[in-house]
Amino acid sequence: MSGDAPRPSVLVVDDDEPLRRRLVAAFAARGFEAFGAADSVEAIRLARLEGPEYAVVDLRMPGTSGLDLVRDLVEIEPATRIVVLTGYGSIATALEAIRLGAVHYLTKPADVDDLVAAFDRGSRRDEPPEPIDHRVPTLARTEWEHIQRVLADCGGNVTRAARLLGIHRRSLQRKLAKTPLPW
Repeated sequence: MSGDAPRPSVLVVDDDEPLRRRLVAAFAARGFEAFGAADSVEAIRLARLEGPEYAVVDLRMPGTSGLDLVRDLVEIEPATRIVVLTGYGSIATALEAIRLGAVHYLTKPADVDDLVAAFDRGSRRDEPPEPIDHRVPTLARTEWEHIQRVLADCGGNVTRAARLLGIHRRSLQRKLAKTPLPW
């Protein structure tokens, strides 16, 4: 990039401070004007102040969800290209993120090169947009994803997760041993 050309700006929103710092530094090293926010309130303030061209939004944060933040960022600046980044990926949240205005949805771990490539998704006018897979997941797949989210929220504690799910610990262990079909 030349010295007098404006640098593209990117807002990184993630409550994980070490990850947020690494991403901001990596974007800056690639020529972006990068800034970070730990939550939706700070992200909205920065978006109104800076008007970023790009945004990386974590799906699960304290307070407002990343999906709500996507909607808010699009309202502030419709041209902002948003990528949702999450450790808790599911088809339902991916479709909702795209519906709300995100250009792509990536699961962690993803590096800055993955994010930059995701920003370009569908930006070329001569290429047709990638089709969205509208298949509905099976009940077993949906149940398995829900169990995985609850287990992650419990820090891997099977007894606590079973209690929250309202099932016996051994039943949960049997369900965890099974891997559902992709759909």
